[in-house]
Amino acid sequence: MTIPSSTYRIQFRNGMTFDRATALIPYLKRLGISHLYASPVFTATAGSTHGYDIIDPNEIDPAIGGRHGFEAMANSLHAAGLGLIIDIVPNHMAASLENSWWRSVVEWGTESPFSDYFDINWRRRLTLPILGQPLDKVIEAGDLKFALDAAAGALTIAYFDNLIPLHPATYAGLPLPLEILERAAAATPENAATFHKNLRDLFAREGVTASLQTALDHLSGDRVALQRVLDRQPWQLLYWRDAPNELSYRRFFEVTGLAGLRVEDAKVFDDSHRLILDLVRSDQVDGLRIDHIDGLAFPKAYIDRLRQEVGPDTYIVAEKILAANEQVPSDWPISGTTGYEFITALTNALVDTRGLDRLDLAYANVTDQRLNFQDGARQAKQQLIAANLAVEANNLLKLALDIAGTQREDGPSEKAIQDALMEILIAFPVYRTYGTKNGLDDANLCLWNNVIISVRELRQPPDPRALAFLDRVFRGETPTADLETAAEFRRRLQQLTGPLTAKAIEDTMFYRFNRLLGLNEVGGETDGSDFGLDRFHQLMIERIATQPHGLSATSTHDTKRGEDARARLYAISEAPDVWEAAVRRWREINKSRVRHLSDGPAPDAETEWMLYQALVGAWPAGLESGHQLPTDFEARFLGYVEKALREAKLRTDWSAVNEPYETAVKNYARSLLSSENSAFQLDFRRTLRPFIRAGLFNGLSQTLIKLSAPGVPDIYQGSEGLDFSLVDPDNRRMPDLPRLTRHLMTSETSTNEAALSSGVLKQQIIARTLRYRRENAALLRDGNYEPLQARGAGSEHVIAFLRRLGDQFVIVLAPRLVFYLGDDEWPCADFWGDTAVLLPASCRGKRMRNVILENEIDAGREFPLAAILDRLPVALLANS
Repeated sequence: MTIPSSTYRIQFRNGMTFDRATALIPYLKRLGISHLYASPVFTATAGSTHGYDIIDPNEIDPAIGGRHGFEAMANSLHAAGLGLIIDIVPNHMAASLENSWWRSVVEWGTESPFSDYFDINWRRRLTLPILGQPLDKVIEAGDLKFALDAAAGALTIAYFDNLIPLHPATYAGLPLPLEILERAAAATPENAATFHKNLRDLFAREGVTASLQTALDHLSGDRVALQRVLDRQPWQLLYWRDAPNELSYRRFFEVTGLAGLRVEDAKVFDDSHRLILDLVRSDQVDGLRIDHIDGLAFPKAYIDRLRQEVGPDTYIVAEKILAANEQVPSDWPISGTTGYEFITALTNALVDTRGLDRLDLAYANVTDQRLNFQDGARQAKQQLIAANLAVEANNLLKLALDIAGTQREDGPSEKAIQDALMEILIAFPVYRTYGTKNGLDDANLCLWNNVIISVRELRQPPDPRALAFLDRVFRGETPTADLETAAEFRRRLQQLTGPLTAKAIEDTMFYRFNRLLGLNEVGGETDGSDFGLDRFHQLMIERIATQPHGLSATSTHDTKRGEDARARLYAISEAPDVWEAAVRRWREINKSRVRHLSDGPAPDAETEWMLYQALVGAWPAGLESGHQLPTDFEARFLGYVEKALREAKLRTDWSAVNEPYETAVKNYARSLLSSENSAFQLDFRRTLRPFIRAGLFNGLSQTLIKLSAPGVPDIYQGSEGLDFSLVDPDNRRMPDLPRLTRHLMTSETSTNEAALSSGVLKQQIIARTLRYRRENAALLRDGNYEPLQARGAGSEHVIAFLRRLGDQFVIVLAPRLVFYLGDDEWPCADFWGDTAVLLPASCRGKRMRNVILENEIDAGREFPLAAILDRLPVALLANS
């Protein structure tokens, strides 16, 4: 297997096509990338901005260049010596009538050949949550009408732009020509294509469509007839607000527009992977990224099948969020994850853990936020189980009650089982277990046992009989007649705990608990007890053992903010008193802009704290004084504010928008950017300067560490420059690639303020380090990891480690905790004083080369940092 030496993630769509990506190949090669890493390229819904809403997994999307453009790009990459990794989406497809599989299911129900392709509960009709109000009100308003879909060759119910096909058997009794009724009576899913073609031909005849539509318009006014036809369909129209309680299909998280796919079924796997496997087998694609693997029924079985099909030489990584101390299952035949846990590891190196306690106190003092993170997470999970994910929780409860109904009459009550189930869901410390149809292996059984123990030891535990009952059901320790239901219960619980955890932590608590936004990242740990540099080194040693070839990310299309914004926010941990004083001043300056609504101030103190941190993180470098913000900055920032307020689910929500509150907070946020708010602007820009400079140096450190630590460094599009983006969709904007290309042409390493604040220096470090990686692939791919100790006054300010393979080694030096630099001071030369890094005996007396500055260095017993880091705050020192 060829392990990438580095990857470059490109988001197709939003202006990025295969032709544009092909034109980037010389730039990527010069940057030192080994593999282009593509977002989903399969045909998605019209206007898709991300490609995860696939409608045809066996077609390359014409909107971005089609099969021809894709093959041209792949051939050009390979001709340039670069590889190609593509993102595949086995968990879900778009629940859209553009999707021919889904359309067939809508039209034919259980008769459709695709009815079991999607994870649909066919004990009821397929729900379509597209209505803007309850069905009876929609009918009363006259918003549902019979209509001909001439393009599809079908009779439909029209709801605004939605044309929902009727089952052909229900055409009978409608005022239609005999020719249509006869064809409909003979129609079957097997001859559906012919049936619809014949109708298209019929509708194309002169005058037919107009006369038919006139008759149908007249019929649409008959509400009794309309309701009678609706009742006969395999689908049921649903008010969109009722989806969390009424949906009949598994979805991606709480996105009703993405329906769960049953790839555990061999036929579904075959039909949804034909093109994927063809691209791999024809050597056009060298690697695969599996999206949301925890959503699958049986991830291990899926990966085993995929590996069998693509062979041992295809590089595979999976999107999998690891909790603290969790590892990728050792029996998964993949190289690792997409690298969220690497971001979390970096916080240990760059956050001042001593400042977190003081920041906690400041946060509580300013915001009156007394709820700790774990209690808040519990509340968020309770809220989601009761509302956003209620249908999934209720389906689980119904399965449990089905089994309970076959047990003794003196068993636990329905309420007791419901309470125990909720506590089990809340107690999960990781995304999920990986039980199979046959039960749990030892590792997953141990995890499950720990969940049950933690529930049993709650201050107010549920009914022990109910807990014991659910324990037996999950284990499959039920009568034979109930084993199939128990297996379904286990599968659905495993597919629910992941979305519940993600929505509660990443999409709720990370917008409620705003102490230090830089820690609120996908897979992040906001309250770890063992933060610190030693912990970082330990995590890298573990990474060598568990997934040395997994991706190492710092920015992705799903991160909450760009890597350089996060690096800047880490500096707040070094100066909690400075930060608290600043927030107090800013709140005082802007207090007249707070609006007092019936439900409280807008914004409240907690939201103000969040707004100021978000603004600090996103503020463009180089604008500390006087310069105007980019013209699009206000719109981007206000978009973030809206999303943050709704994701917090406190005073507004996506499903229940509080317009007065949102408007007041947005107006407050808008005022922060106004030149008319000169008192705030002057204070903010002056206060921001040391945070900006500390963040830039943190950014250089995290960049070099990512490029040289265990794992495959992943560069997200544009983040080779400075990335201060906000949460999606902001982080999916097209980067300024022409500007980055021009900057890369600079051959001499620039060690000045302009290069630092423009991102040129960061990009140069990336290019020189990646070039070294490609030329010394084995060392940084397979070499071990050894922390190096420092002594002297600045010892706590340096991150130092060694990678070694045989006689070859490379030493990495990078600064940390540099907030209190003087104006225009760099963590170079005199900054280090007598600080030195101690070298292992085997490395002493060697002639070494600084890969970035390309100068020679003699290694004695130790490295005096004042001499080594004299011009640049980071160094990559190689003995070859």
